[in-house]
Amino acid sequence: MLIRGIFWLLILFAAAAAVATLGAGDAGQVLIVFPPYRVDISLNLFVLALVIGFIVLYALIRSIRTVLKMPMRVAAYRARAKTAKAQRALRDAIGNLYAGRFSRAEKAAREASVLLENKDAAGLIGATAAHRMREYARRDDWLSQIDGTDWRDARLMTTAELRADGRDAEGALSALQQSQGGRRIHAQQIALRAQQQLKNWSEVQKLVKSLEKREAIHPAAAVRLRQLAAENLLRDRRYDADALLAMWHSLTPAERRSPRLADLAAELLIALERRADARKVIEEALAHNWDARLLRRYPETAADDPLPLIQRAEAWRKGRSEDPDLLFALGLLCLRQQLWGKAQAFLEQVLKLADNEPLRIRAHRALALLHEELGHADEATRHYRASAMAIDPV
Repeated sequence: MLIRGIFWLLILFAAAAAVATLGAGDAGQVLIVFPPYRVDISLNLFVLALVIGFIVLYALIRSIRTVLKMPMRVAAYRARAKTAKAQRALRDAIGNLYAGRFSRAEKAAREASVLLENKDAAGLIGATAAHRMREYARRDDWLSQIDGTDWRDARLMTTAELRADGRDAEGALSALQQSQGGRRIHAQQIALRAQQQLKNWSEVQKLVKSLEKREAIHPAAAVRLRQLAAENLLRDRRYDADALLAMWHSLTPAERRSPRLADLAAELLIALERRADARKVIEEALAHNWDARLLRRYPETAADDPLPLIQRAEAWRKGRSEDPDLLFALGLLCLRQQLWGKAQAFLEQVLKLADNEPLRIRAHRALALLHEELGHADEATRHYRASAMAIDPV
């Protein structure tokens, strides 16, 4: 800037020097004749007047042009001010939305939507803010205002997410079907929530598997969802033993080894009088995961001949001689086989080793039944009383 000023100053000095040099002679005259008038002036004065006239004329033209353009400039200024205000409102809307000030966010989005370029983006913000305030009618109004082709997928994905969050699963899935991003991770996560709400457990299984492959779901959440889906799919087949077994064998090995699922499958099979199949389910699961609930269920799988189950349980006992749940299972099996002595020994040992009241209560009741079978009324009464006293009345 300084260099430019010095440059123009030098030009001004040079021009002044040139004018002074040329005008020093003052030999020229300019004659202007306009009958009946005659004007005779020096050349220097004529040049000066010409320059001043040019300057005045230029200033006059510029002034007139500025005045004529004033309405356009005012309109442009107002348009710029409106755009700046709308852009500022859009930034405020985003900030308020993520800060949790949903009412302010919606108000700012409404101000931002005055600008056509902001209409679609403001619509998404306004819809999300209205949804957070549970104003679903206003949410849908905001979404209906988004009509830009470039924003179609954004509108549909937002619609799906908000409807799933509002437990409108069918609306969420409908929006996802219309969008072109059904294979996107976010779309599958929304679909997973919607399918859970609709209890479409087979779809839940597929989505969990897909999200696991893409590492888009926490492993613990995936395990829980797979287990929940499997439980419900098994319960849906609780009236058809063949369908139940087919469903069971379609599960992954890890799922079939789950004590919770194995216990449920065994319970359903026992209810359908498929005790041999229930026994296989429990034995397979116990081979990989030793679990008390499976041991408690195991005696129920005995049919008319509990002896094979007793032999299997005795084999397990070699490495777990002081497992109270295994001893309780053996006691019940021996009770069914009418091996009174062994049953009493196992159940009394359970009372010594059990560290939880529910198991002690069950052991007392089993001993009471045993003594009733043997005709020992006093002993049966004592064990019934002990089981009743162990129950917490609260």
